[in-house]
Amino acid sequence: MGEKVGTEQVKKEKGYLYYLGKDGRVYRVPMKYMRGKVKDTKPEPVTKEVIKREKGYLYYVGKSGFVERTKANRGRKKA
Repeated sequence: MGEKVGTEQVKKEKGYLYYLGKDGRVYRVPMKYMRGKVKDTKPEPVTKEVIKREKGYLYYVGKSGFVERTKANRGRKKA
């Protein structure tokens, strides 16, 4: 469970992959199995809000539709 970062909610549609781009906006692109049916496969921006990223966090669009972040677990833990 991550902490909510964004204030703009994304309404997800079935068959699309949603991600946070390098510019801080949320984009969507058709999933691979749908590309044969959909002609345009360029990512299209979904939100106008720009999220400022911080180092050491993983950003994603949660089930609630808001952009969330969680601490990135880099490397292995030593036993």
